This record gives sequence, structure tokens and C-alpha cells, in this order.
Amino acid sequence: MMSVTTGVVLLRWPLTSAVLMFLASTLKIQFRKSDYAGLAVICSLFGVAASCWFATGLLGITLVDLTLVWNNIKDVMMEVMSQTPPEWPMMMT
Repeated sequence: MMSVTTGVVLLRWPLTSAVLMFLASTLKIQFRKSDYAGLAVICSLFGVAASCWFATGLLGITLVDLTLVWNNIKDVMMEVMSQTPPEWPMMMT
């Protein structure tokens, strides 16, 4: 019984995101048939968000990991920008 409970707890979020992807796809099809293009686009965006959530859940990527990656990108970009020559062409607006 404990293994069934553990399996349900571990699979809850991927199943939820898979159901959300299915619902977004179904709603998008219905909205496109009914000529509601705006709502179809919104459902498409929900579907993309759910699929990203599904993929990150399967890969074991958490928000903490995304924060660490973003901070690393920011640090690398600051390092690269600090080493550019002062006469580097820049566009002033």
C-alpha cells in the first residue's frame, strides 16, 4: 500500500501537467473551429507552459536550478561585458 501511495505522490505533478496539455489542445481545437482566434492563442500558450512544466518535471529541474542557471548567465555576461574594449561600437538611442 505504501508503494502505491508513493507512486501516486511522485506521479501527481507530471500527470497534472499532461492533463493540462491535453485540455489546452482540446480547447484550442474547439476555439479555432468556433472562430475564437484570441482564445485559441491563449490556450496554445497554456499548452506550451504545461509542456515546459512537464519536461522540467521529468528532467528533475526545479525553480532553484533555473535561478542558479539565470544567475550564472548573468555573471558570465557581466564578465564578458567588462572585458570589451572601450571603443567597442555601441548604438546610442
